[in-house]
Amino acid sequence: LPTPPARLPYVPQVPPTALLGKVTATTFALERPRCVFDGHADASDAVWLAVAFANASATFRNPRSRADVPLYKQLPTARSYMTLETAAAAYSCSAPSPPVLRVGGDTACRDPGRQDPCNGPLPSPGPYRVKFLLMGCRGPKAETRWSEPILLRRAISPGTIDPAPTRRGSAVVVIASILASLGAVLATAVLGALG
Repeated sequence: LPTPPARLPYVPQVPPTALLGKVTATTFALERPRCVFDGHADASDAVWLAVAFANASATFRNPRSRADVPLYKQLPTARSYMTLETAAAAYSCSAPSPPVLRVGGDTACRDPGRQDPCNGPLPSPGPYRVKFLLMGCRGPKAETRWSEPILLRRAISPGTIDPAPTRRGSAVVVIASILASLGAVLATAVLGALG
């Protein structure tokens, strides 16, 4: 029997700081796990991100090899997939790297000829849970804990958008008229000076 992977205390999370597009209708940002795998990783190892619907994370089984990695296109039926395969060295303490990862950011995953593993847009609001998994040539070596459930934003139904523009106040109309008149006077003055 293979040795079970080491369980690391790290819990993946959405960055607590303000970040543009931190959670959208199809993607979310995760803090990059720095220094988490340093005592467990070899140069040839890779770190994967496992993504599962929150109600399916308890039944997720780590793959024994890269060939067994659950694919993005199987998410609707398998309820989980793995993505963002990255060399373990990219997560070391000394590696210069961006502070966040984007889950669901590859829109080309929907192309029929696209090969997995893929980081495609998430198909529903979820909620989702994620964990990082360190894989070596003999299978999983270490894993983090699962994140708390991550709920994506819901898109606004087009039927709820008011098509009538909001009325402008009379002060805005007066200011716009004055600015337009000043622009015309300035243009006339410039043309007169050039002529």
